[in-house]
Amino acid sequence: MPKSTMINTRKRALASKYRKVRKYSEVLCKPLKTEDYVVQPIDFVSPPKWHLGHVTWFFETLVLKPFLKRYKEFDPQFGYVFNSYYETVGKRVNRAERGNLSRPAVSEIFQYRKYVDSAMFQLFDRNLPKDVLDIIETGLNHEQQHQELLLTDIKYILGNNPLFPAYDEKYVESGFRSWKGMVKITAGLYEAGYRGTAFCYDNELEPHKVYLDAFGISNGYVTNGEYEMFIREGGYRDFNLWHSDGWKWVNQNHIDSPLYWHLINGRWYEYTLAGLKPLDRKAPVRHVSYYEAFAYAQWKGMRLPTEFEWEAASGKFNWGSRWEWTESSYLPYPGYKKLPGALGEYNGKFMVGQKVLRGASVATPAGHSRNTYRNFFYPHERWQFTGIRLAK
Repeated sequence: MPKSTMINTRKRALASKYRKVRKYSEVLCKPLKTEDYVVQPIDFVSPPKWHLGHVTWFFETLVLKPFLKRYKEFDPQFGYVFNSYYETVGKRVNRAERGNLSRPAVSEIFQYRKYVDSAMFQLFDRNLPKDVLDIIETGLNHEQQHQELLLTDIKYILGNNPLFPAYDEKYVESGFRSWKGMVKITAGLYEAGYRGTAFCYDNELEPHKVYLDAFGISNGYVTNGEYEMFIREGGYRDFNLWHSDGWKWVNQNHIDSPLYWHLINGRWYEYTLAGLKPLDRKAPVRHVSYYEAFAYAQWKGMRLPTEFEWEAASGKFNWGSRWEWTESSYLPYPGYKKLPGALGEYNGKFMVGQKVLRGASVATPAGHSRNTYRNFFYPHERWQFTGIRLAK
């Protein structure tokens, strides 16, 4: 197939994906009240309207301004409001202050999205080189990442409302059921990292070999019922199970259960996107920090898998219901090369002090994840749909 034909085929596919991805962001927001769009209860949670504006700013700033002639910005001030952490691009509102911005209004942000979408389809009507298509594809995957964050942030916003309002009374978080047993993996050399021609992030490169000793890894996740036993038997009170930083975090923040668990009249309840529900003991535990996952593994006489063990074994168990903590620090692979310009700030500069999460979650858009995908969070963070898979 001629190169020009391949590029045009890819452009049409990206235009179709663009429509679907952009629409889905707005579908996720349909259950919200206008007031919900503005709330920021804590610094690591962004208001929903900021997410909608930020992913739009990405296309305006990194695609339309450099590549669409005579493009005129919707509002020159939006760059300051919706830039997240791109030092290359310019100054921005402090992350913790995003919730203080009552303006631009929600209605203006939806107008902004329509304006940028219209300009993007003007661009799709033109001949586009591969490097522009690459940036557009990154932008779509970036928006899918924010769709996941959008849902987790909405849950935090509503879950910290004392009325425990439901986001969607029909939303199912815990339909997945775990099962027992261990998968045995023999010692040897294994491939790690992405190989292929489809999209991946730069932190999944370069593919390389790793040697692994023989190990076992659980077929399923730790369940709520199993984790409740850890609580009942004093897991949060036994310093021997915790890292020093984890023990300090538990005591300073008075942590005694996963996020969104509530003990009411001697019975555990859990806030879900469908509202406050009796704890489903058969469902996988979620919203635990790395510190809690490590302590639970210690209590069981086991450990967390490394990210390379997880990847080597991932074809032998189901994954995708919870992001899974690993024992691996988030570091560059051998041969890792940071992308030039603003896109180079996307992953590389966060490779310090964080732990790798593998898999996906109920909040992850369909088709967005793969077994080489490397998510990463600080050890204390747990507002994502994070769970526990054990190894030994």
